[in-house]
Amino acid sequence: MKAVKARKGSAAGTAPRKVRKPRRPETYHHGSLKEALLQAAERILEREGIGGLTLRAAAREVGVSHAAPKNHFGDLAGLLSELAAVGFNRFVAAMQAGTREGASPDRRMEAIGRGYVAFARAHPGLFLLMFRGERLDFTRPSLRAAVDASAGMLSGAVEARRGEKVEAGLTLAQAASIVGPWSLVHGFAMLLIDGRLKPLMARLPAGTDADALLGAVLHGPKPARPREAGTSA
Repeated sequence: MKAVKARKGSAAGTAPRKVRKPRRPETYHHGSLKEALLQAAERILEREGIGGLTLRAAAREVGVSHAAPKNHFGDLAGLLSELAAVGFNRFVAAMQAGTREGASPDRRMEAIGRGYVAFARAHPGLFLLMFRGERLDFTRPSLRAAVDASAGMLSGAVEARRGEKVEAGLTLAQAASIVGPWSLVHGFAMLLIDGRLKPLMARLPAGTDADALLGAVLHGPKPARPREAGTSA
């Protein structure tokens, strides 16, 4: 019977075929692993802080070999720098979001300031990383370009407010016009992230939130109402 079966198979001209298992779909297409690692790094950063973000941790989060991040970023400074570049690009978008065509220079400056603080509140870990210069490699073109774009937002608003071009060589007055609003919104954002404003906020009227406080700060404190004559101090 075996011989007969063999002859039948050869007569038909067929040979036994190996059944191939369907190929397992690759997790990442070409070029997308870098993006996946950056997304993983951001999740770790917001979840565990900068101390928990390492190349190995990012690789684990994505489910790839420990060597994979080195192929895209070189070292931890490279990963942090590329992630900071992503942050600065979003930062610029957040500052632009509230600006309106034809708005006065003061309104534009206020919108940029509100966007600045809103980004810090939404992405505190990323915000802190972006201003940790000692951990970043500013020779990387992507980071340099993103930082320059964010700086241009503030200097452009100052130009509009002052009615003059802000060149590379600044006057003292121009520098003060940039540092003043920058210090204000950056300091407010840091106090908010660190929770240092909570005791003060607790003393404000019910329903007053951080946005309302920021608006009051940006518009400047209202002068105290003068005492009526004859009232005691």
